Amino acid sequence: MFEIIRTEGHARRGRFRCAHGGEVQTPVFMNVGTQGAIKGALSAHDLKDIKCQIELSNTYHLHLRPGDQVVRSLGGLHKMMDWDGPILTDSGGFQVFSLSGLRKITEEGVTFASHIDGRRIFMGPEESMQIQANLGSDIAMAFDECVENPAPYEYVKQSCERTLRWLVRCREEHRRLCARPDCLNPAQMLFGINQGGTYEDLRVWHMDQIARVDCDGYAVGGLAVGEATEVMYRILDVVLPHAPEDKPRYLMGVGTPSNIIEGVWRGIDFFDCVMPARNARHGKLFTWQGSLNIKNEKYKLDTGPIDPACSCPVCRSFSRAYLRHLFKAEEMLAMRLAVMHNLWFYNTLMERIRDALDAGEFAAFRAEYSEKLDRKV
Repeated sequence: MFEIIRTEGHARRGRFRCAHGGEVQTPVFMNVGTQGAIKGALSAHDLKDIKCQIELSNTYHLHLRPGDQVVRSLGGLHKMMDWDGPILTDSGGFQVFSLSGLRKITEEGVTFASHIDGRRIFMGPEESMQIQANLGSDIAMAFDECVENPAPYEYVKQSCERTLRWLVRCREEHRRLCARPDCLNPAQMLFGINQGGTYEDLRVWHMDQIARVDCDGYAVGGLAVGEATEVMYRILDVVLPHAPEDKPRYLMGVGTPSNIIEGVWRGIDFFDCVMPARNARHGKLFTWQGSLNIKNEKYKLDTGPIDPACSCPVCRSFSRAYLRHLFKAEEMLAMRLAVMHNLWFYNTLMERIRDALDAGEFAAFRAEYSEKLDRKV
């Protein structure tokens, strides 16, 4: 399932296999298709063109519409999207966090109001596993509670303990569902999630505990939700030595190009974030010299590509001036082209990280690009 090929310091170069798709090369960035599509009018076929290895979809949103039973009746998320590669589905836990004003958390699970029509919905560990089984994803995430940073120590401690109990329930339900004869994806994997806010002792305790539960991989959640970047790095430095070495490590919802480089440096294998697509839809584009705002006046007559060092389909064909015009004219094509470029950039960033690890030169790559890629051009 997962093999580490080589290391450089704490950084890991690996390969991963699951039920769908070929061999995934890690470290990897998972492209976020929240509702079965990349926001910005990209299809699963486009993902192939921009070098996506793993697609990520949202359990909560797909449960609300079209409904996980509908997805199941259509043959699962792979068939519905026409995507034959790996899919990871989150558990709905982060949406519980984001709907903090509309929820009630108990030992059994969480009751919250739909953001669409206000109807009351209950989701617990078993329900999350059932929804993800209906979606037929390759990786299901355990149901957890993501707490805000900062939060009171005692509350975070109780939340960690409850999330651990929820993980055990997820494991039991996941095994039951995968053993059913009508299971869409009997080889579906389960990843546990480490929580603990910004408290080092709770993070370490929780990772030690969830590592004892037989999961296929382990994620670090609850970061990049309000704390300083330096705090996130400190938590990773403290908690990752306690994560199983032979299992994939996933940093959830992170982040900037620099965050990814620094995460790899500390031992992370999987990343996801809505930021590159979201920024693209507002005209913020990534280049190998830093980010730029394509809406700026200075690009009005610029006939060059977004990034001369980029070979994405957009940079091969269209100018900065044209893309700026599309944004100013509010054409849908502006968002599509911008999202394609940014996701190509992120997938290429991961390629270059893997190449640097293969060559034993990742420390030099980090020194050259970690700060540069977060600058504004």
